Amino acid sequence: MEAGSIVLIFLIASLVGAVVGFVVFRKRDQIFLKKIEEERARILKEAVDRAKGIENEAHLAAKERLIQVRSELEKEMNQEKRNLAEVERKLLQKESNLDKKVNILDAKESELSKKEKEFHLSEEDLSRKKQTYEKLVHSVNEKLEKVAAMTATEAKEALKSQIEDSARKEAAASVKRIQEEAREQSEEKAKKIISFSIQRYAGEYVTESTVTTVSLPSDEMKGRIIGREGRNIRCFESVTGVDVIIDDTPETVILSCFDPVRRAVAKLTLERLLEDGRIHPSRIEEIHEKTQQEVDVSIKEAGEQATFDVGVHGIHPEVLKVLGSLKFRVNNGQNVYRHSIEVSFLSGMIAAELGEDELIAKRAGLLHDIGLGLEHTVSGSHSEAGASFLKKHGEREDVLHAVSCHSAESRPQTVLAHIVESANSLSLSRPGAKREALQTYIKRLEDLEKIASSFEGVTRAYAISAGREVKVLVNHQTVSDEEAVLLSRDISKKIESDLTYPGQIKVNVLRETRVVEIAR
Repeated sequence: MEAGSIVLIFLIASLVGAVVGFVVFRKRDQIFLKKIEEERARILKEAVDRAKGIENEAHLAAKERLIQVRSELEKEMNQEKRNLAEVERKLLQKESNLDKKVNILDAKESELSKKEKEFHLSEEDLSRKKQTYEKLVHSVNEKLEKVAAMTATEAKEALKSQIEDSARKEAAASVKRIQEEAREQSEEKAKKIISFSIQRYAGEYVTESTVTTVSLPSDEMKGRIIGREGRNIRCFESVTGVDVIIDDTPETVILSCFDPVRRAVAKLTLERLLEDGRIHPSRIEEIHEKTQQEVDVSIKEAGEQATFDVGVHGIHPEVLKVLGSLKFRVNNGQNVYRHSIEVSFLSGMIAAELGEDELIAKRAGLLHDIGLGLEHTVSGSHSEAGASFLKKHGEREDVLHAVSCHSAESRPQTVLAHIVESANSLSLSRPGAKREALQTYIKRLEDLEKIASSFEGVTRAYAISAGREVKVLVNHQTVSDEEAVLLSRDISKKIESDLTYPGQIKVNVLRETRVVEIAR
């Protein structure tokens, strides 16, 4: 019984505890839910209050912005009104001025109409006077013709001829006086400048021809150069493009070619083959290819060295290559590369004496014969081709003009062009600088004397100073001092138009009167 009571009590207690626990937990859940509900209501209220605040702030900001925009628009409208008022005022003022001008024009038009009427009356009066004058002149002319026994046309021709003769003599005298004055002032200065330039420069000259001689260590090498059945020499000529001449001259082989670059490459190739000792077609091709590359490098270095020597920089690389190739070019026995450098120095010194740009003058002088290094496929003379080539590579316009007219094919228009032309003539005129065939030289002298002798009044003509000067003797009875001045100009113009020559030719017209009397 006791055990059963205890179990029962324990069950009742457990039941009661469960009921109490359920009640407690339920109460706690209700309290927790209430707190959550209160928190939710509070948060919702805060959100609503905040939204209202934001809405109020946005509303106030919009009102402020609206007021600001309205104020700005009012300012702009007021400014536009003021501008319109100012424009209207100016228009009214202009309209008033136009009215005044119209009134003035009306007054002037009325005055002009009056003057036009007066002019017509004066013109009619002048016409009547002109008719009276013409009648009077005609009457006087008839009387003069009767007195002079000469018609008006004959008198006009006689007077015209007399005036022409007088004007010609006066013009010749004026030309002579102007030439003497210019010669007195400029000849001394020109001689001084040229003498300074020549004295300050001493150039070297290299005379070359179309053949190059190669020395051999022995005559046995001629057979090795020819090769079995001539295969070596045929291969050499085919690869290098030159002719190999092997004759009875001891220990010597001659290379012939008009292209100096090819000839130089062939000479160097043959010398390398002789040093190597192995002469056969494949070796010839190998040595020639290497030599060609070396010559190309030397051409470029020669162009760069020329610009360094004269102090000119900024030249296009392609122009430098052509400039370097002039080292192998020869013009009438004168090396074009050395000639170009000399002309550059002379141009710079002449420009310095004249107060011109020395560097630009050197640049134009260095490039003046660049056309001689271009291939034959380029059309035109060497001066025109050179100028066109330099223009493609961005050269200056004044340099292009100097290059295009340095050989007297066109007349120089700038001081720089005259400087380059003078420097070129100086370089070509040096003793021994330029070789000329004897027959060509003699023919040029004969043509020069023939042209001078073709003019009326000339008795004899002599070409002297290697064709740089011609002395013309005239008949003093048929040619006056004034006419001698005009004769010298006519002869020089005829020489310029009919002859081709380097530099310039001086024309001296000599006229003298000799009176001989014998005292007995």
